[in-house]
Amino acid sequence: MVEDDKLQSQTTFADLRGRQSVRATFKLTDMCIEAIGIVAAQLGIKQKSLFDHLFSDTRALSTIASKFRNARLDAANRIQKTFVISRGALVSLEEVARNYNAPRDALIEISVQRLLPMIAEQRQRHAKRKAVFGRIQKHLEDGRKLLAEAYAELGQEELITDRLNAAMAMYESAFKHMNAFIEKSEGIESFEPDAFTTVDIVFEEE
Repeated sequence: MVEDDKLQSQTTFADLRGRQSVRATFKLTDMCIEAIGIVAAQLGIKQKSLFDHLFSDTRALSTIASKFRNARLDAANRIQKTFVISRGALVSLEEVARNYNAPRDALIEISVQRLLPMIAEQRQRHAKRKAVFGRIQKHLEDGRKLLAEAYAELGQEELITDRLNAAMAMYESAFKHMNAFIEKSEGIESFEPDAFTTVDIVFEEE
């Protein structure tokens, strides 16, 4: 029983250590960096969680790495960028890269490219979202006019005016959050998924 408790404690500790946040610096293309930010923003998650998702599947990562065995990246047009990432995700990435002698930055780029269909889908959704948001804004403006009319015709102490004012306050707060989300997602409008489909690499002789 004591041994089982000790083993469970060690497993829990290892799991917690794997989730510990660390900083890692990669050299990625600006398109890759932009794609990471867009996907995280669209899904409403932290970039750290996105990295955890991409690198927790070591089988998929190994499949990618097998295609880049003994390869090196073209250093041109790459930006040094530091990300917060879980220790476990970083260890998985580095182990797979080492096992296949594949550049870890290439593994990141290809992993992110696998998200391009999601980005294309989200671009279409964003266009629809903006159209609906435009109608919401018009509806809010009508509500503001109605509230002003209620104040003018019924006065501030009227129950109807008071309840409408409370409803409009909630509406204004919701609209503010929706507007912040729309603004945060604007980067997807100019992002071209078709321009982020290759990784410049050079294969070395084994």
